[in-house]
Amino acid sequence: MISVVGHTAVDHISHVHHLPEKNASTHITDRQIFFGGGAANIAAGIAMLGEEAALISCVGSDFSGSDYDRWQKELKIRQQFFVVPDAHTPTAFMFTDDAGDQVTFFEWGASRQFASADAPALPFVHMATADPEFNCRVAERGGFVSFDPGQDVFWYTKDQLDAILTNTDILFANQHEVAAMCRTLETTEETLIRRVTMAVFTMSGEGSRLYVGGTKHTIPVIKVCCADPTGAGDAYRAGFLSAFAKGYDPLTCCRIGTVTASFVVEHPGCQTHLATWEQMTARYRGAFGDLHGPGPRRF
Repeated sequence: MISVVGHTAVDHISHVHHLPEKNASTHITDRQIFFGGGAANIAAGIAMLGEEAALISCVGSDFSGSDYDRWQKELKIRQQFFVVPDAHTPTAFMFTDDAGDQVTFFEWGASRQFASADAPALPFVHMATADPEFNCRVAERGGFVSFDPGQDVFWYTKDQLDAILTNTDILFANQHEVAAMCRTLETTEETLIRRVTMAVFTMSGEGSRLYVGGTKHTIPVIKVCCADPTGAGDAYRAGFLSAFAKGYDPLTCCRIGTVTASFVVEHPGCQTHLATWEQMTARYRGAFGDLHGPGPRRF
């Protein structure tokens, strides 16, 4: 069982020709609504790949019986929710212009409940975007801990990042989040990497990097027709963690993450084009060769 902690959210993704100046407006040329939230995206990806996933999230009374609720139940995600009756399920409003620049407004809604919630003790847990203090408590009580600060990296204090990294086995981040953590911790990237057993840094079109056992590995991207990069990082983490639970070595896990991310970017929305294990294996073979791995790990 892989437990994932963090946001379940509804994504409203809009396209505009240009982002407006202050006190001005612009026309929305396209708007779509998708299932989202970093933790929920990862849990959905894990479930689609055939691994058991538990999702620890905060939702409002508007979630039960919704299309999103039914979708998670179809995937057999184990929902471990803090339900907040007087709050909305978290909602993201994203606006992207013709140049590819984007602004996001995120309504935390029910996720504010994380701050006062009791943290569970989880044998194998991935912490995605969520309340920093809650993640500190989860990391302290966790067995094998994976951490991904995501867009919430700017909410973490130095003491909070120190506390989490002390208990983290795998650190996931993109290049912007790495830079933000280094600034907050007043440290270097090299020192940050040495604090954890392994680090996986995604670098957009430049692929990803794995740091483990004092060695750096570079994993190239798989070239596909990209319709929307939103959710690629979450799909990468889902692929990596699913493979890691099955017993694959870290480099192979990164390659599997690269493959699962390549499926998601082919369609708009973070959960609209998730790969099954069989689909992943077929694409993996074309990019990296045959896939061989040992038995599952025990956590």
